[in-house]
Amino acid sequence: MKKYLFLLILPIVALVSCNNADKKESEMEKKFKEFAKTHEEQIAPLYAKLCDTYFKASISGEESDYQQSAAYELEYTKIYTNKDDFEFMKKAKESGEVKDEILARELDVLYNEYLSNQDDPAMLEEMINMSTEIDRQFSLFRANVNGQQMSDNQIEEILSTSTNSDEVKQAWIEVKKLGPVVADDIVALVKKRNELAQSLGFNNYHEMSLKLSDQDPEEISKVFDELDDLTRETYAGLKDEIDTYLAKKFNISKEELRPWHYQNRFFQEAPKMYEIDLDEYYKDQDIEQLTIDYYASIGMDITDMIANSDLYEKEKKNQHAYCIDVDKKGDIRVLCNIKPNYNWMNTMLHEFGHAVYNKYIDPELPFVLYDPAHTFTTEAIAMLFGRMGSNAQWMQDMLGISDEEKEEIAELGFQSLRLEQLVFSRWAQVMYRFEKALYENPDQDLNKLWWDLVEEYQMVTRPEGRDMPDWATKSHIATSPCYYHNYLLGELLASQLNYYISTEIIGSDDYNMQSYYGNEEVGKFLIDKVFMPGAKWHWNTMIKNATGEELTAKYYAMQFVQ
Repeated sequence: MKKYLFLLILPIVALVSCNNADKKESEMEKKFKEFAKTHEEQIAPLYAKLCDTYFKASISGEESDYQQSAAYELEYTKIYTNKDDFEFMKKAKESGEVKDEILARELDVLYNEYLSNQDDPAMLEEMINMSTEIDRQFSLFRANVNGQQMSDNQIEEILSTSTNSDEVKQAWIEVKKLGPVVADDIVALVKKRNELAQSLGFNNYHEMSLKLSDQDPEEISKVFDELDDLTRETYAGLKDEIDTYLAKKFNISKEELRPWHYQNRFFQEAPKMYEIDLDEYYKDQDIEQLTIDYYASIGMDITDMIANSDLYEKEKKNQHAYCIDVDKKGDIRVLCNIKPNYNWMNTMLHEFGHAVYNKYIDPELPFVLYDPAHTFTTEAIAMLFGRMGSNAQWMQDMLGISDEEKEEIAELGFQSLRLEQLVFSRWAQVMYRFEKALYENPDQDLNKLWWDLVEEYQMVTRPEGRDMPDWATKSHIATSPCYYHNYLLGELLASQLNYYISTEIIGSDDYNMQSYYGNEEVGKFLIDKVFMPGAKWHWNTMIKNATGEELTAKYYAMQFVQ
């Protein structure tokens, strides 16, 4: 069970059109209502077992726990392979006789979930087992640096703090040795996913994934092209500043800079190049308590979810962070590996953004609609709150910094956030375009493709003569396929929501300095307008109802580019 399973498990699709009900339509509606009730009784307890065992496996790292999780995932998936059920829903859908808004929505959601699983059960089982094994390899891998087994956190520490080129190069090369361990398995899994998609009439799995989550692949590519144009010039200027900073840090020329100099494994996060060390403000802080206190201040209690979570490092524990809604009845958990630094402050605010979204969905919604409007809408909330970690007003409200300190870090804090946003936006370009090309042709030279894209969009020079599957070390490619673009769409919506909250609820045109701290009206707006509707509407309907506009990039541009 991967992150996309609990956030993307039931794709969102458009509502069917409504005609005037007649006697026959009422009969079909009645039949589907009974079907949906029976389905929920069957699927809900199994879903809870699946999520619970996956969470436990993430903590233990034990193969037996991953095998149990895979077994539940297979059992869960097999329900959606039932061809008689699919034919019934196909008939109900084609009849146009299900008129009730909620039932029609359930029908579309279930139809698409069944459609994506109308394939050989043996193939589905094989894909689940392959994915589970890859996930296990990611969890267990530790880089060997000078004979010492190092966690991802330790590698990131070296990459972000060392001023020695040889040291960061060695750490980067060692952590990339995961690539050959999993690359062949990932390609094999990609081909299996493509087989499934093609058997259902799609060109490839990437196309299928987007379409079944109510996204038009051409429209998504258009958005990414527009964002490329929007950010390229500004990013190029910032990238030159980054290169100047890093060249000085490592005492080398800008032409000598290579991927290991960019402060983290993928250059997906911005270097700490401004004269502000946000880690200094968090090194003695209780990150967990800060998260609790902040959400409480806007009227959102997270103590129940904190109690269910696993937040600190353990041997064999999954080193990544995620949120999982175990039963859609309140058992919501977060997995983190907290250290007292800015990154983990950001991550905790981010993951509990996911958590509060799920907590406050209307409990009266049926099981299959008890989800965010779309995966990127929950990402938007997570990002909206994650951004607060570098917000000077938030730091004053939560950490008690002085007015002088606030003034000192306000501009640099925003510059840091702006840099983070633009660095991430270019990284997301690499991920989206790589996955799209990967599923279009998994037999191409993927090692070259990866570095071609890194050079084009991140403007980072590839290591000379390197021909290794470095792309395979990014876990999302294997275990959360065709998901990453939603992070960037989430950033767009986060800026749109922030602008609306700042101008319409708080009444300020300073949309870069709002922390929302202590403002329960902000919490009420998010709960009532964003969280409560769950998945009962198309995601753009929810966004327009909440902000008065459908999703747009203009507020992201206003905030970070212009």
